[in-house]
Amino acid sequence: MPAPDRPHTDGERADDDRPSRKSARVADVRAHGQPPGLKERRNEEHWAGRLYMRALSPYFGWIALRLGFSPNQLTYLMMLSGIAAGVVVSLPLSPLWTAVGGAVLIQIYLLLDCVDGEVARYLRQTSVAGVFLDRIGHYLSEVSLLIGLGFAAQGGWETGGYVELGMLAALGAALIKAETDNVIVARAKSGLTADPTGGDRALRPRSTRIALARQAASMLRFHRIIGAVELSLLILAAAALDTVLGNETPAAIRVLAVAVAAVAVLQTLLHLVSILASRRLN
Repeated sequence: MPAPDRPHTDGERADDDRPSRKSARVADVRAHGQPPGLKERRNEEHWAGRLYMRALSPYFGWIALRLGFSPNQLTYLMMLSGIAAGVVVSLPLSPLWTAVGGAVLIQIYLLLDCVDGEVARYLRQTSVAGVFLDRIGHYLSEVSLLIGLGFAAQGGWETGGYVELGMLAALGAALIKAETDNVIVARAKSGLTADPTGGDRALRPRSTRIALARQAASMLRFHRIIGAVELSLLILAAAALDTVLGNETPAAIRVLAVAVAAVAVLQTLLHLVSILASRRLN
């Protein structure tokens, strides 16, 4: 994860044979920036990262090292691209082109999300502050895109019911992340370790019915439509459908906005129940 800017020696130590940032090769970035097991991290590595982005990111990590970017600077660029995606989607212009612009910016956001961590690991600049900034970047990007969807469904920069739905979905997405993060906060304030003992068993609800409901929801993966990457692709698909059908109003985008708001509210409640019913707070 990215860390605050501070004096360093290009990530080198006396017992470290990795090249300096100016001499690094793509293979060096992949070797030192992508440790074993990175792609298999539970609930942390995005499917798009495993599918294609982690194959591309070392090339851009190499460029970032050569140009002298710090991990923090890359994280700020990640935040900027995520927020810009929501702004572009909301623009009162051609819905198809704003959707294309939003999808491209989210792909840049995902790329930078990979690159900042790889550069930080290469330079040995990982820190708690870096994790914090990374989390804030995810909050801002998802909230921005959901609000942007609300304005796109409304048909312009004006108030209305669809804008309110977008804001409701944004609130739900933020609360879901807050629920997850506050498990760690609650455990820390109680003097417990961040991760509960018992591994996957601690994550499962103690109630059989709730556990089955959680498993069914996980299999359906409907919660993913409020994620930035998936949502940007769905917005693009809806805008393309409206264009093909020649809709005078963004009907498909409006259906998507309603669905996203409903999923966000439902997932917020289900996620809260799942946490309270599990052993994560024990």
